[in-house]
Amino acid sequence: MAKLKGIIKIHGTLDDLTFYKTQDGHLVKTKGGVSKERIATDANFQRTRENGSEFGSAASAGKLLRAAIRTLLMTTSDNRITSRVTQLMTIVKDYDGTSARGDRNVAIALNQAAAKAELKDFNFNIASPLSSTLFRAYTVNTTTGVITITGLTPTTDVSFPDGATHVSVRGAWVRIDFAGNKTEIQLTNTSNLPINGTSTNVVLTPAAVPTVVGTGLFLLAVEFFQQVNAVQYTLKNGAYNALSIIQVV
Repeated sequence: MAKLKGIIKIHGTLDDLTFYKTQDGHLVKTKGGVSKERIATDANFQRTRENGSEFGSAASAGKLLRAAIRTLLMTTSDNRITSRVTQLMTIVKDYDGTSARGDRNVAIALNQAAAKAELKDFNFNIASPLSSTLFRAYTVNTTTGVITITGLTPTTDVSFPDGATHVSVRGAWVRIDFAGNKTEIQLTNTSNLPINGTSTNVVLTPAAVPTVVGTGLFLLAVEFFQQVNAVQYTLKNGAYNALSIIQVV
């Protein structure tokens, strides 16, 4: 793969070269490689088929997670979220120590505490990690789903961007059955605070306990707004917002 330089930018295929644009710029690659039919049947590509099968499974698990929290991701994710979540699930499925190679999957892997630990602290907006945005300690009650932040003072406990006048904090309790492709999310109330020196005890309570049986994820989101004439507007299309998995059970 090479990067295309010059005034004229080409898109499409020319002879044996394919030109295309990505977020990394204009790229060019050559045609070639092994045919799809050979990879699917040739014994020499058994490992390739196994890797492909596991990658597909990890990608499906990542898609399930993203679908489950779509409401939150609309304002708190970066433009590489799909690939980053897939990469995360690829790491998680390696903890499946019972399935044959090619069949390892996230659902079985998450029976291991180490696999759940891989999910904890994952940030959905890589440009705004929760640990660099919120500096006040929080607790999670994994029985009730309640997230508590005691004595939150926005001017000292939050790294807020220029122009922000308000900050909102909200949580979510998600359960995902990766084997059965079932999800359920219960959002908490939202605590919207002016960015000043006032200290507030924030208590975020889910609307209900999820009924789906599966892996439990607890998430915390921090979002910034600018108030103009009594109306709050999302700041920079959510570029500074944070969303992280803060606990996994």
